[in-house]
Amino acid sequence: MKRCFNILLLLCMAGLSVNAQQLYEPRNIRKAYENNTRSRSGNPGSKYWQNKGRYDIHITVAPPSPTVYGKESVTYINNSPDALQTLVFHLICNVHKPQAPRSGYVSKDYLASGVVIDTLLINGSLVPFNNDIGTVGVVNLPTPLGAKDSLQLKISWHYDLSLESGREGIIDSATYFLAYYYPRVAVYDDYNGWDMLEHNGRAEFYNDFNDYRVAVKVPKNYVVWGTGNLLNADEVLQPAYAARLKSSYNSDSLVHIATKAEMATGKVTQQQDWNTWKFSYDHITDVTLGLSSHYTWDAASVMVDSTTRRRSSIQAAYNDTAYDFHSSIRFAHNALNWFSHQWPGVAYPYPVMTAFQGYGDMEYPMMVNDGSMGKNLSFAQFLQDHEMAHTYFPFYMGINESRYAFMDEGWATTFEYLARINEKGKNSADDLYKRFRIAYYTNDPSAEEDQPIISMSNQVSGLGYGNNSYGKASLAYLAVKDLLGDMVFRKCLHTYMDKWNGKHPIPWDFFNSFNAAAGQDLNWFWQNWFFTNHYIDLALTQVQVKGKTASLQIKNTGGFAIPFDVVVNYTDGSKSSVHKTPEVWKKNDKSLQLTVPVNKAVASITLDGNLFMDATPADNTWKK
Repeated sequence: MKRCFNILLLLCMAGLSVNAQQLYEPRNIRKAYENNTRSRSGNPGSKYWQNKGRYDIHITVAPPSPTVYGKESVTYINNSPDALQTLVFHLICNVHKPQAPRSGYVSKDYLASGVVIDTLLINGSLVPFNNDIGTVGVVNLPTPLGAKDSLQLKISWHYDLSLESGREGIIDSATYFLAYYYPRVAVYDDYNGWDMLEHNGRAEFYNDFNDYRVAVKVPKNYVVWGTGNLLNADEVLQPAYAARLKSSYNSDSLVHIATKAEMATGKVTQQQDWNTWKFSYDHITDVTLGLSSHYTWDAASVMVDSTTRRRSSIQAAYNDTAYDFHSSIRFAHNALNWFSHQWPGVAYPYPVMTAFQGYGDMEYPMMVNDGSMGKNLSFAQFLQDHEMAHTYFPFYMGINESRYAFMDEGWATTFEYLARINEKGKNSADDLYKRFRIAYYTNDPSAEEDQPIISMSNQVSGLGYGNNSYGKASLAYLAVKDLLGDMVFRKCLHTYMDKWNGKHPIPWDFFNSFNAAAGQDLNWFWQNWFFTNHYIDLALTQVQVKGKTASLQIKNTGGFAIPFDVVVNYTDGSKSSVHKTPEVWKKNDKSLQLTVPVNKAVASITLDGNLFMDATPADNTWKK
């Protein structure tokens, strides 16, 4: 009996309920707990590790030639406890090969010959590389790479950019956007080993936190924008333009670094035949760059940390005909200020953010590649907000987007919504969120729309992928925000981000971290939202009004633990409202009995989920 009491006491001290809902854990995740690389407390385990690389990259690009030539030296550090027999490389641009596996149809202009590894040296020894591959290549090491040891790679390669620009490629004959342009060592982690997933053109990414030095050689009159700090502005820009750039680093107001007319003069950059632009940044998951000989260049800065007074540069590079991009700096100033001080309320962690006009509507560390929305400034701001919100998830937090896209897309969708409330008001934010993020999910009853959010992103497709990653995940985060209240929710979010930034959290780390920070077992909520085939559908099945109270019977047909309002409409045209958080579904997520106060003659009562749009709204109202 004493032993049982001691077990109960230990459970209570651990903040666990004896009847706590146990979440499904895949076998590899359980193994990570057993190995102490992760902890059910929500902390990284005592034996947590992650590998990294130090990349020194040199590339040459000479538009209008589509060919990119590159050389890199890499120090790859094996922090794992395992001796590695192989190295796995990701060559993402091989997705353009005609024979590459893809998630859907592509046009002829999307196709290209793919990446060719010209030479590969490992610790000075020439090693053959099979170029007849997709986006993943495996190389046998001449000798195993021991635990806590490192090796040296030297790689030369070339590839052709695709004519059809999406996430990367040729935007016009004098404007290119380069992403995933270098051979990278894949992630080797504590729960899956080597990341062997082929890229299919739709899925997103999973990278180590590496240190980067990047040198980009381009013809004169080309400006290069890239991830990281520009190290040599004076060497590549004429003095007046270098001075403008430096002045923008401390300016809240827009500075025109180079106008369309100035770019047309061909005198913005130094006038040697070639200029080499140099960038660097440490402990970041990727680097990308854009270049153009005619793009307009705007800049300013924003104070992202009020305590240290730290500022970040905000820049925009665009075709002068893109009406919306003339407002890009204003949008970025508002977004980074909001994200830093409100939600998530973590200072923007990097020194630069550049909005580059392309076609991708895609995020990268310190850069976004967005298409022009023309004169639709409202949607242009919405789009840029979303891509810049990705700074936190997946880049600051090191999310495995390839398998768990909801861990970043859901948060970016949530932050984009909260930012829009500040920009346009709640009614506008609610309206766009419901139309653009939720309506097609609610209105599509097909089975693939109700796959559990926890479903691995590489195993779902179509709107099943989109809804799980964006709308449904965002609703889950907004629901737990409603459940906990802003103060506790902020504490939980910051605890999670403090523990896991610069690392590789997985969903269970998120769940456990929130549980610990909230001081309560939220597994019932995680189970309800992330591990079920639920959808959103309440029904008001019975109402009895007696005196000053109304008794309601509510059926949760869809099953999700959603917040909702009980709106009482009175015969005189007035109304009252009572809000219910997801807590009401904790004990029973199938049905609910409620009593709400009424103070006049009642005409009707409605259940209103607002953002949580009901699949069958007709049964949400009772009329007397």
